[in-house]
Amino acid sequence: MALMSSGEFARASGLTRKALRLYDELGLLTPARVDPQSGYRFYAPAQLEQARLVAWLRRLGMPLASIRAMGALSPAAAAESLAAYWSRVELETASRRELASFLIGYLSGKDADMTSAASPEEALTIRYAVRSDIGLARADNEDAAYAGDRLLAVADGLGGHAAGEVASAAVISALRPLDTQVPSGELLNALGHAVQRAEGTLREMVAANPSLRGMGTTVTALLRSGSRIGLAHIGDTRAYLVRGGEVFQITRDHTVVQSLLDSGSITPDEASSHPQRFLLLQALDGEHDYAPDLQFHDAVAGDRYLLSSDGLHACVSAEAIGAVLVGVADPDEAAEELVKLAMDGGGPDNVTCIVADIVPVG
Repeated sequence: MALMSSGEFARASGLTRKALRLYDELGLLTPARVDPQSGYRFYAPAQLEQARLVAWLRRLGMPLASIRAMGALSPAAAAESLAAYWSRVELETASRRELASFLIGYLSGKDADMTSAASPEEALTIRYAVRSDIGLARADNEDAAYAGDRLLAVADGLGGHAAGEVASAAVISALRPLDTQVPSGELLNALGHAVQRAEGTLREMVAANPSLRGMGTTVTALLRSGSRIGLAHIGDTRAYLVRGGEVFQITRDHTVVQSLLDSGSITPDEASSHPQRFLLLQALDGEHDYAPDLQFHDAVAGDRYLLSSDGLHACVSAEAIGAVLVGVADPDEAAEELVKLAMDGGGPDNVTCIVADIVPVG
């Protein structure tokens, strides 16, 4: 059967020629033939189905790296992969929908303090456990954590020479006063302002002592009010949610490797050994005004959250983390097992974990 020029193939598939070039470079859709003299690309009509599938998946918002990984799967496995991806999208969309609803109410002057009329499903509390280990290769533990009835937070300091400890302790100190009755409509404002206060504190410390320049910290924090949870995140500490037996990573790493994954430049397998895998794009450092990612979530009885420093996911696979979160019922035992897995994986960094279950009161 005659081959199609890139222009003909683009029109038939609904893709642009620019997209075809990109997909060729990424190995998503390789031409059937490339003219050695002109460099023109030619495609087989049989490739139209694959091209249309790529276009549909892009319309769903699937990252190029995920599409490339799906291309190596059998149809049944690809369907499972797509179902898992869409579950994550729905979870993230629900979080954004809640935030949009709150902002619409706030801007229209109709926002109400949801903590003033708690319904039975809001009679919830948190059962939590915290574990931290210096690791097998560090002289100091630059992680800091806080866990209370309403606030959970993990910070991972960087900079060395004790400055990392200073930075992580500063952000935890700024967050700690939030462990009180915060109106649910103010959760994100409270978290955002606390992170800004921590940034200001670090800026003042660096100005007073220039030797601290270069220190910084990541942070991931959850704040609960009734049946609402606010999340603030910056850096490569992480938050995971376990709901209905499924595990979702609900934060996005602010790292070079994550940006490369999002663009499809590297695969997940390549990310694990990438030379820049520890390079952060955002952190609290007293010099830059990075705004944290802010999210709303529903607090649902039976949910489990994990907050952890990168000392965990840097050497423990997502599958192993998920197996513990789903399979170990007691938060203390789960946190202990996660730290043990990090140590068994070489423990090259400090590791801190907070495992927290949302449970009914009483």
